[in-house]
Amino acid sequence: MKQNEILELEQRLSFNFFWNEVSQTDEGYGLILDNTLEKSVSSIASVGFGLSAIPIAVERGWISKNDGYQRALKTLETFRDRVEQKNGFFIHFVNMKDGKRAWKSEISVIDTALFLMGALTVGEYFGGSVYSTFEDIYARVDFPWYIDIKKNQYYMGYTYERGFFGNWDGYAEQLIMYILGVASPTHSIDPSVYYSFERKIGRYKDYELIYTYTGSLFTYQFSHAWIDFKEIADKDGVNWFENSVKATLANWEFCKDMHDHYKTLHEKSWGLTACDSPQGYRGDFGAPPSANNNTQHKTDGTVPPCGAIGSIIFTPEIVEDTAKYYFDNVPELWGEYGFKDAYNLDKSWVSKMYIGIDKGIEILMIENYKTGMIWDIVMKNKYVQKGLDLIGFKKAER
Repeated sequence: MKQNEILELEQRLSFNFFWNEVSQTDEGYGLILDNTLEKSVSSIASVGFGLSAIPIAVERGWISKNDGYQRALKTLETFRDRVEQKNGFFIHFVNMKDGKRAWKSEISVIDTALFLMGALTVGEYFGGSVYSTFEDIYARVDFPWYIDIKKNQYYMGYTYERGFFGNWDGYAEQLIMYILGVASPTHSIDPSVYYSFERKIGRYKDYELIYTYTGSLFTYQFSHAWIDFKEIADKDGVNWFENSVKATLANWEFCKDMHDHYKTLHEKSWGLTACDSPQGYRGDFGAPPSANNNTQHKTDGTVPPCGAIGSIIFTPEIVEDTAKYYFDNVPELWGEYGFKDAYNLDKSWVSKMYIGIDKGIEILMIENYKTGMIWDIVMKNKYVQKGLDLIGFKKAER
């Protein structure tokens, strides 16, 4: 199978995850599984990616426009009326049947933002009642409530038991949180919050960049699934797209360098990021440079396909070769919804699960690489344009 055919099939089967693994109950309609091994729990971030995939499926002819419209509208109505929230921020993990808190999950600013980007995407695409329902949900979010006024930063999280904890004090996947926050029509934050997190610079081989704590590739990917940063820079001259290109290449180089230590890591098997592993879910897999000071001991050699495929907009030729390698050489990695979450040759292990956010970043990034569709939809939105303008993004100088 040719490279483009593999990516097309991966995108199609990944969409099936979001279309099939969904709640149909009256109270929880539209909630999507966090992962296929935990059938009772939804991740609101998974829903955000799933909503964003609907326009792709409509334009590709995988579903009808009416079916997509109905799924989008009813899902947003569930979030407006039923999913547990506080001051407009949603619980990260909720029960599939009724949208109530699962475990002792946090009220999450980043996962609320990921959901909101999905709601914004379908709202902008379908218009009408879908858009107005998105606006109802967005207007309810009290962004200043989540700000640590002493540090002028978002708190990291909030639980009923603990209250607020931590801070978004460094760069990671959170850029959408500032765009949404400053553009809010009802409860906005000051644009200075965007400039309050630290931009630490590090280097791996030839690549100098603003790095994230873990160096996990998802931290350089998620906001880019919706926001086209290619041609814009902030008031400090930072172009986040170019930064992610460097981070992706550094990750690729690190994996090549680690081949002597781990059989799974090499030129065509790379992309260290948060994923399932032989020890369970790991959020700390990554590559240097990072605040976590990653060395060979910060990975166990586990590779998730979403690490590379989610970076296809940054290093397309390398990623195309990698996807073909997985398809041709690791057949046990392929299943009902395309590539499973991860594999590890040293441990003779292949994940049995599919994870929503990992499938989602693949769908959106493949589409942006092929057609730019998600970027085209989102970048037209008045709130996105307002947020970028207020923060001070301008066309980047070359």
